[in-house]
Amino acid sequence: MKAKWKTLFKYSFLSGLHIRGPVFAVIFLMNLVFIITGSAGLLPLAAHITAVSLGGLGIAAMMALNIIGDIAIAGRMFASPGAYIYALTPVPRWKTLLASIITMTAMDFFTMACLIIMQVFLAFNMTGIEWRLITMAASLNNSVLFYIIWGIMMILAAYLLLVSIILFCAAAKKSFLFNLPAPGFLAVLLAFGCLYAVSLLQLFLVPFSSVDNYGIFFILTLNSQSALTMYALLLFSAGAGLFILTSKLLEKRMNI
Repeated sequence: MKAKWKTLFKYSFLSGLHIRGPVFAVIFLMNLVFIITGSAGLLPLAAHITAVSLGGLGIAAMMALNIIGDIAIAGRMFASPGAYIYALTPVPRWKTLLASIITMTAMDFFTMACLIIMQVFLAFNMTGIEWRLITMAASLNNSVLFYIIWGIMMILAAYLLLVSIILFCAAAKKSFLFNLPAPGFLAVLLAFGCLYAVSLLQLFLVPFSSVDNYGIFFILTLNSQSALTMYALLLFSAGAGLFILTSKLLEKRMNI
């Protein structure tokens, strides 16, 4: 069993690494050199400004390459020739789907977190702000830890929900929408329908917060820690439901 999981993660990892790996290594080493030399006081102000600018461009480039890398991982499930191997893998489809989603999430969050943290250090070097002053200021607020954890949960939940919607609609396009006219357009409409369904699910949180409607959409007012927590759980639940539906579709006939 461990060997199967290892193989699933290995091929998912390799399919996304060959696109973003070399670029991430170059950007990481460039930022590392700027951080070390800047911390040692070896860079003039113009060089600090250049380092921060290049770091920002590196983040933008990494974001674009992460999207391309995720498409390469997802392509193994829905496009030939990789989809043939994927379909013939002797494990349940939910396992292969889970391995792909975990790989995409880990690679996206790791690369972006590293570069964003390095960009913060580059900015600190340029302005002369010390990191310990930031941590001391944050420790003065007892609730700051909750909001940091909640922010991380929200980013992760929203990311997983978006990935789940995309994979579900891609699977729908290759299955029950395939023989209909304009399956790609219908898949896009299905994606908007999923987003609207998530908007409707917010009504379950009325006991914890207030909801305002703007036309056919609903806006949730998060005015307590319990409401924030329930909202994050709602997004995780919606993503989990779409994950189950996608795995069921992958178990059936796919038009690769």
